[in-house]
Amino acid sequence: MKDIKSDILWRVHLVYFVTAIFAFLILFRVIYIQVVEGDHWRELARSSTMRYDNIDAARGDICADDGRLLATSIPIYEIRLDASSLVSSDEVFFGNVDSLAYHLSRLFGDRSPAAYRNALAHARRNQERFYLVKRNVSYNQLTKLREFPLFRLGRYRGGLIVIENTRREMPYRTLAARTIGYERQGIFVGLEGAYRDYLEGVQGKRLMQRTSGGNWMPINDQNEIQPQNGKDIITTINVRMQDFTESALRKQLARYNADYGTAVVMEVATGKIKAISNLTFNPNGYYEESFNFAIGESTEPGSTFKLASMLAALEDGVVKPDDFIHTGEGERAYADRVMRDAREEGFGTITAREVLEVSSNIGISSIIYDAYKDKPERFVNRLKSMNLHEPLGIEIQGEGIPVIRDVNSPGWSGISLPWMAIGYEVSLTPLQILTLYNAVANDGRMMKPMFVQEVRQTGKTIKHFSPQVINRSIASAATLEMVKEMLIGVVENGTAQNIRTNGYQIAGKTGTAQVANTRFGYRRETGINYRASFAGFFPAENPRYSAIVVIQNPKGWVYTGGQVAAPAFREIADKIFATELLYPEKPEDEPLMAFLPSFRNGNLEDLRTIYSAFDCQQKDTIQAQWGSARASSDTVSFRQREFIENLIPEVVGMSLKDALFVLENAGLRVRFTGRGIVRRQSIAPGLRINPGSVIYLELN
Repeated sequence: MKDIKSDILWRVHLVYFVTAIFAFLILFRVIYIQVVEGDHWRELARSSTMRYDNIDAARGDICADDGRLLATSIPIYEIRLDASSLVSSDEVFFGNVDSLAYHLSRLFGDRSPAAYRNALAHARRNQERFYLVKRNVSYNQLTKLREFPLFRLGRYRGGLIVIENTRREMPYRTLAARTIGYERQGIFVGLEGAYRDYLEGVQGKRLMQRTSGGNWMPINDQNEIQPQNGKDIITTINVRMQDFTESALRKQLARYNADYGTAVVMEVATGKIKAISNLTFNPNGYYEESFNFAIGESTEPGSTFKLASMLAALEDGVVKPDDFIHTGEGERAYADRVMRDAREEGFGTITAREVLEVSSNIGISSIIYDAYKDKPERFVNRLKSMNLHEPLGIEIQGEGIPVIRDVNSPGWSGISLPWMAIGYEVSLTPLQILTLYNAVANDGRMMKPMFVQEVRQTGKTIKHFSPQVINRSIASAATLEMVKEMLIGVVENGTAQNIRTNGYQIAGKTGTAQVANTRFGYRRETGINYRASFAGFFPAENPRYSAIVVIQNPKGWVYTGGQVAAPAFREIADKIFATELLYPEKPEDEPLMAFLPSFRNGNLEDLRTIYSAFDCQQKDTIQAQWGSARASSDTVSFRQREFIENLIPEVVGMSLKDALFVLENAGLRVRFTGRGIVRRQSIAPGLRINPGSVIYLELN
């Protein structure tokens, strides 16, 4: 019996001992965790309920050359409510919730007052700390919302939580949209991507706390790091020229039901891109900017490349403008292929000058082939001396790679030389072609296309970009003068006679390329796609701007560069000439007129602006758009002028800009001579309009 008792006691003592050891180990572990590992576990616990989130900085603005906004970040707000009893009592909450629901319903119009009231009451019952009231709230809406019942009590008594975000907006919508750029799923394109480092700014930090519902809400913390907003970039884009360019391109694309097109305007002396438009036909039936063809599409340019071929031949002295070239009956065999001219019967024997004017394939290919067939690398090297084989190195990503085939390349054949001469077996983007034409206009100096001229921060210029020269001289002065005269001849006597104007001279070259287009396929009617183009500069005697228009796959029987692309070029050039060149800005030191002028006809808003610069009294009760102004020594009175629909309007006395606006909106095509105010119009006012008719204006 005694042995049994001892055995039981031994076992009990053992259990007590083991339990004591286990308790000691637990106590030791607790002390170890609290003292040795305490900081680690406390930080881990804190990180599961607290975290720092990034606060995005407001992206800088992208502006036109005059500072007008092309892309900007506008604030948008997310409205949340701390509906817990920690913030407001039941008396305060339910005493205001009905009025709050009514005002929210009126402000946003998305739910009834009853629906808002039920949702807010449900959030209160669940003690939600971060209830979502509304996303994408504008600043004006937020200003009104802060005065609503309950919300007017603020963050700590009313539970109002405001989270600010930003949204990118383009005030001019599609204007140069693909060049300005955008962000999609973290990928930036256009200028938005090229100047991302300047535009983005520096992110801030905000302390967030996890609520019972699993949401994260901001905590007002004195250690919150505010973001540094991005810098602004001032582009070279001119809004007015961009509008002219896009309008002319869109009109021509729609007229010929084309697949897509591009148009670019460049300032000759600097290479600044003043306008760039890329329009693609959308399945919904309209044209939109979806791909930057001017920069990204490298294709066979066709006859606009004949300028490079003629430059090479003239520079190497293998031909002179007045040399006779035998084109025969419009056909010539090279190796196993036959080249043909656009004119079936051919051009016979013509001068080298006329070869370019009429765009003879046989003429230009004969010049190049006969001169370089024994040493084709000489021709290729001459093209490379004009930098035609190198990308322009513009800052916008996605530039198409130019291709000037080498003699030793695998694709070189017996037809490569003559076909390169007419713009095939080479590949260039429209912007690269335009850069060549701009160099000719700029006395041989090839400029790098320029899209941005300044970076600013809070209105102060912190970085200025200067024009860059790619090639100081692509050819001799004598050669350049000869090709300039030839390009003028294209418009005066050749394939672009339809855009000849008496007011100023245009120099340029048409292009009509047959292409196999991977984007849209061949034309159903003929099995061939055409790319119509025109590149040139104006005024030819003193070039200020160069431009290119390319239209892909025009439908119907009309498809040549002279018929399809050149008229769009002419429209762009006319409007730029009338608004930018015909009336240069007034020098600052030139004194104001000492008398008040009267105006027979004009835009009344413009007239009011003019007279506001003078110390005079304006008698003005007229709400019309157009009218006249009669001035005395110190008083101006306005009279209304009405234009009757379908009748020829009177534009005598108007500026050219106003006359163009009125007449073109009436469906007329305008031609003009001289400069100044409209003195005479060829069709008398009051006659019925025949849409598409040409009206001639004499300016004085």
